[in-house]
Amino acid sequence: MSVVHSRIREFAAFMGALCPRTLVAPGASLRWLLIINPGAGGFTIGPRWKRCRAVLADYADRARARPARPDCGPAALSKPEAGLVLTAGPGDAEAAVRALLEAAAGGGDFFLVITAGGDGTSLEVQSALYRAPAELRDRFAILRLPMGTGNDGADAPELGAALDLLVKPVDIVKARALRLSGPGAGPFLAFNILSVGLDAFVTRMTNRMKGKFPGDSYKLWVDIAALFYDRVYTVGPLELRALDGEGREVPGGSFRREVLLLAVGAGGRRTYGSGKKILPDDRNVCVIRQMPLARKLALKGLVARGAHAGEPEAALFNASRVEFSGLYPILAQMDGETVVLRPENFPAAIELTSPVIPVLKPRPPAGAS
Repeated sequence: MSVVHSRIREFAAFMGALCPRTLVAPGASLRWLLIINPGAGGFTIGPRWKRCRAVLADYADRARARPARPDCGPAALSKPEAGLVLTAGPGDAEAAVRALLEAAAGGGDFFLVITAGGDGTSLEVQSALYRAPAELRDRFAILRLPMGTGNDGADAPELGAALDLLVKPVDIVKARALRLSGPGAGPFLAFNILSVGLDAFVTRMTNRMKGKFPGDSYKLWVDIAALFYDRVYTVGPLELRALDGEGREVPGGSFRREVLLLAVGAGGRRTYGSGKKILPDDRNVCVIRQMPLARKLALKGLVARGAHAGEPEAALFNASRVEFSGLYPILAQMDGETVVLRPENFPAAIELTSPVIPVLKPRPPAGAS
């Protein structure tokens, strides 16, 4: 047995102690499914696994002091074993959830899907839920554990805080998704941040070189992209038009300028690129205009810390829909997956969907406002 698969067996054993004692959907007949990416950094990187294992062991030990729910058990999928799916490549996580949705149709159980991977695993699972019938989706919830190399779409940046959502009282709420579409393009989905421009270029290069560079390859490509992005993609003027939920233009959100980066979040206070604070406050849109190289090098550190909001090159605001058109091809990225938009795909639009993805939210203490 490989080291990674030994770690996965330990992980599954710890979760097997936690899941029967979850406080999610009390009173329901609950079935859980663990979707694990064996290539996720939480399993493949020794020091990270050591930290994760310590947290898991602590939570499992405390959980065993409580009785298990009699109405709670693993989901019965045929492979590789009940309640556990190991992904082997792109599409496997989405296929597993589609199979679970099909098996759930016509029944009365409630299903908790727990992802143990990175942003790609989370994206696939949520895409399957997004496309499910609403009446079936209402019997599902998702918990996204930060076990990947990139965990910007996880329910918490630290494993303990994410596990709290499993063992402490929670509410199930619907989260919005992001949808990108244009003539002949899409729709493409994201659930954390959807962006076009420099960041999408960094994401594409990171994906191509993943596994070939040690450490934080996203950070490496941020540094390289600052130097070479303009030579690969022409940064021409973009026509932007931002609209609120009522279809009205957002003050200061409509303009024509050379845009280096446009990022739209499913909400504010979002990160990408392993914790880079592109949306540092409650505003869900950030536009950064083109600038000289020396200024790019100075600004990238501010973006990483979320200190760019007051800089003249950055505009932040709230919007439900952002329309854009340009004369040159531009890259877009959806939670770490990339696509090229060409002039024939314009005008394109990034828009917030209605609340659709069932996620877990900490329940406020009794008496809290």
